[in-house]
Amino acid sequence: MSGPHPPHDRTVESDEPLRLAYLSYRSKPTVGGQGIYTRHLTKALVDLGHHVEVFSGQPYPVLDDRITLHKLPSLDIFNEHFPGRFPAFWELKTLADVVESTHYSLGAFPEPLAFSVRAYQALKARTNDFDIVHDNQSLGYGMLGVNQLLPTLVTLHHPITVDRRLELEAAESRMRRFSIGRWYSFVEMQARVARRMPRIVVVSENSIDDIEADMKVKREQMRLVHVGVDPDLFRPLPGIEPVPGRLITTASADVEMKGLRFLLEAMAKLRTEYDVSLTIIGRAKEGGRSAQLIKELGLADAIEFVTGVPDETIVDLYAQAQIAVVPSLYEGFSLPAVEAMATETPLVATSGGALPEVTGTDGETVLRCVPGDAAALAAAIRRGLDNPELARKIGKNGREWVARQFTWRQSAIRTVDQYREVITMHAEKVAASGNEGSSPLRLSSWFGQKRRG
Repeated sequence: MSGPHPPHDRTVESDEPLRLAYLSYRSKPTVGGQGIYTRHLTKALVDLGHHVEVFSGQPYPVLDDRITLHKLPSLDIFNEHFPGRFPAFWELKTLADVVESTHYSLGAFPEPLAFSVRAYQALKARTNDFDIVHDNQSLGYGMLGVNQLLPTLVTLHHPITVDRRLELEAAESRMRRFSIGRWYSFVEMQARVARRMPRIVVVSENSIDDIEADMKVKREQMRLVHVGVDPDLFRPLPGIEPVPGRLITTASADVEMKGLRFLLEAMAKLRTEYDVSLTIIGRAKEGGRSAQLIKELGLADAIEFVTGVPDETIVDLYAQAQIAVVPSLYEGFSLPAVEAMATETPLVATSGGALPEVTGTDGETVLRCVPGDAAALAAAIRRGLDNPELARKIGKNGREWVARQFTWRQSAIRTVDQYREVITMHAEKVAASGNEGSSPLRLSSWFGQKRRG
């Protein structure tokens, strides 16, 4: 099927199914927005009749049976069994392996850059097979080469500048701040690449504002396309009664942005008044900050971590919870929020980032509080525990709110509209240049973007 030149001469009609190469540098299927976004959006695109092939590094996504997965294995430096291992020299078999190992040795997070090199190498021989490429926020320099091969669109969930800022604010020493700054050095690369992409899909208005401010991406390059939820899967389960005092949250245990420590502190306050327990959908990090705080606060008997379970089990867990909590300091959207709301579980959420935009009106669809304040979070949870009628109203209204505007089908339809616009823009650019396509970008040019960015 592959050929020697890009498919720039192929006209795509407005109602014709598209052939999509979807890229995701890591796609953990049960925890983490990238894998969940990948699984559900690609399924919704196939449901609409489009052809989708996914190219991913580890951890690999769980996909619909109709979708082909092309594994682009990284060196798997951050695997679950030996995270942070240093690869042996005999593992360095490709240019991307050398890039990944070198950047890691310098203390930087190497996966987005290395994956973009692998993606370019995988796609350059298959340019006749696809109409468009969709990059799920790798934004490595290799994407500049991909964009010369094929029309390219990028999803940018939120600027990682926010993660970096929050981690730096929480750092307890100068050495720790230096280490964090070096680790997040890939953020500058992502900003440079984003500014050169023809179209950036962003999942909230709040993220559009932050990307424009932090990454200097022009507003006219960006389009709002909300992510969604499957309301037939995430639904209330009649016959299952919530456990009194049971709270539930989805949080990466030691990611500062997710605000878990404030929820743990709120739990300690609430335990003086109520018999409360907390289910955390996420992995506990042995010896991490959250584990230490749970021990210090005496919460070990009231906390349960659940990880690696399918969506159906998560729906059961929501049904057993009296209140769902999103304690984040910042969210670019928040899939856990809309999933909880779709199950009619009353939601307590902060006002961090896009959460007000996503969760609706305080007292109607959500119980809201300021971020980074354990006392305020405890007070919002207390509102739900003390007023069952209010909690029921919040749950019912929340599901109706989500079903009206946040579904994967709606997200897929709007994303396809953006695909067609990018394809048209690319065709017009090629026609204006008077040739079928640009020469492939040399590797030296990718890294040269730093000097010109």
